[in-house]
Amino acid sequence: MKIVVLVKEVPDTYGDRKLDLETGIVDRAASDKVLDEIGERALEVALAHADGHPDSEIVLLSMGPESAQSSIRRGLAMGASSAVQVVDETLLGADLGLTSEVLAAALQRTGFDLVIAGNESTDGSGGVIPAMVAERLGVPQLTALASVEISDASVSGRRVLDDGVATVSASLPAVISITESLPDARMANIKGIMAAKKKPYETLSLHDLGIVAEREDAPRSIMIAVSERPPRGAGVKIVDEGDAGEQLAEFLVQNRLA
Repeated sequence: MKIVVLVKEVPDTYGDRKLDLETGIVDRAASDKVLDEIGERALEVALAHADGHPDSEIVLLSMGPESAQSSIRRGLAMGASSAVQVVDETLLGADLGLTSEVLAAALQRTGFDLVIAGNESTDGSGGVIPAMVAERLGVPQLTALASVEISDASVSGRRVLDDGVATVSASLPAVISITESLPDARMANIKGIMAAKKKPYETLSLHDLGIVAEREDAPRSIMIAVSERPPRGAGVKIVDEGDAGEQLAEFLVQNRLA
């Protein structure tokens, strides 16, 4: 079975995350860059299946700058078989539509039985890429799974709802996305780190995928405005002089919290 895991390099959530106020694009130099944790969890789902099925092939697929290669190789060190990265300067600031088009084209080129992704990245937090990719590929999609079971011909899992749990399944090929309910990713050991240096790593351009995206219209969407979030105010301090309850109730009503 060929399992392709969608991964992405993102700014570390423990550091400062800022937007470039001129372009509206994430300022990736403002903090350390790491492989997105939800992508690592998606990889762990694939690797856990491969542990019991040695004939499985696990491929990492990512879209991003050439500098992201070091982060993606972390996934190879964890146990993935190979990696494919789409690198093209015209993709800077690509929106969800273009991103899904590029990933779908890359998946058609590499081939797959199952695609596994996180439910949303920690930088853009769009939460729709897995569904958009599945739609472009014309395959079933199972999104926001809290558990995953993979067989030779199908995939199934549980999706937590507001009023219960839904059990869903689909025949392969398919696209699934997982939530943080899935286990943490395994750590890469020295053997894995050394092996990652020799594993296949393919770099593709938009030309390789047959996609035309001119620099001036690459995002394919319009950003109207961007501004820095204003600093948080000091808030309201309530001193109990016998009427604290009334003050609190009034505050909640004024702010439509009650």
